[in-house]
Amino acid sequence: MFSSITHGNVFIGLLIRNHKYTSCWFSRLHLCYENTRFRKKPSIKENGDGRILNNQDDLWQHNAWDNVVWGDEQMKEAEAKLKLNSSSFMTEEAALKYEKEASQFWDTFYSTHENKFFKDRHWLFTELPELCNEQPTENVSETEVNTTGFPCQSAGFRIMEVGCGTGSTVFPLLEANTLKKSFVYCCDFSPKAVELVKSNPEYDPTKCHAFVCDLSEDNITFPFPENSLDIILVIFVLSAISPEKFSSTIKQLSRQLKPGGRIFFRDYGRYDMAELRFKPGKCISEHFFVRGDGTRVYFFSQDELRKLFEESGLVEEQNVIDRRLLVNRGKQLTMYRVWIQCKYRKPT
Repeated sequence: MFSSITHGNVFIGLLIRNHKYTSCWFSRLHLCYENTRFRKKPSIKENGDGRILNNQDDLWQHNAWDNVVWGDEQMKEAEAKLKLNSSSFMTEEAALKYEKEASQFWDTFYSTHENKFFKDRHWLFTELPELCNEQPTENVSETEVNTTGFPCQSAGFRIMEVGCGTGSTVFPLLEANTLKKSFVYCCDFSPKAVELVKSNPEYDPTKCHAFVCDLSEDNITFPFPENSLDIILVIFVLSAISPEKFSSTIKQLSRQLKPGGRIFFRDYGRYDMAELRFKPGKCISEHFFVRGDGTRVYFFSQDELRKLFEESGLVEEQNVIDRRLLVNRGKQLTMYRVWIQCKYRKPT
């Protein structure tokens, strides 16, 4: 138990002893703090702040650097690598196999790794402070939402995570929302993943509903009516879907949001280290690859994401590239990661 004590816990304890702050204020701070205390990834700094590498001599001083600027030579090298590994696409027959058996490949992945592969995403509470604010986005009328016969219809704040995996987002959400009137829906198209979520001791059906769902299908029957969600989390999941299905998937998700509700998106960006590492023969189509385990991954650009979300009737609040330089000081290795993070809101 003592190993979990951090400097932040000690600081908060001193505040309580000094009785300088109200219990309401403390409860709010402690709730948000406790669920970010294991966060490894700092918040995206759009204004150029953060841990910036200004001097190459400092490279090995930290494990990660923020807002890394790529020079012309680095861009040319990345483009050359991408041109090589995308020089030929796999046959239509092979690509169709990975499309038809996508769920099976992810089932095998989760059967192998279970809940040991992905770390809990406590950093979400920093990137999306709306998760710490249970104010409903909009009071939708009965004519817009049929509020009968779906899980936790009385919840004041509803969150859904798509592509939940084994719960690396779901369980931090449940932990954070223990004092709130929130409800979390989560889905994955891997039955094994949903089984692992439901078998977790922290799974509470009074606060969460997990279900199997293939987002790429048309006319999905969700366990709730349209216009009923405050937040939808789409984190490293759209990249696993065929690009030709991106538009219909986002449009389908946007219909589930209340007016004023938001989609939070985070996924792989162009020229990420993972994209440049693929060998020739693994490319399905432009920026769309198959991994060695049969799972697929797409690498996005800001412009195509802006077009996808805005064509679905959503308003942009954030669309940023997160370029990080990760450093393995023991092996003297550098790894350039590129992710894209977005927030889009449904107009009121």
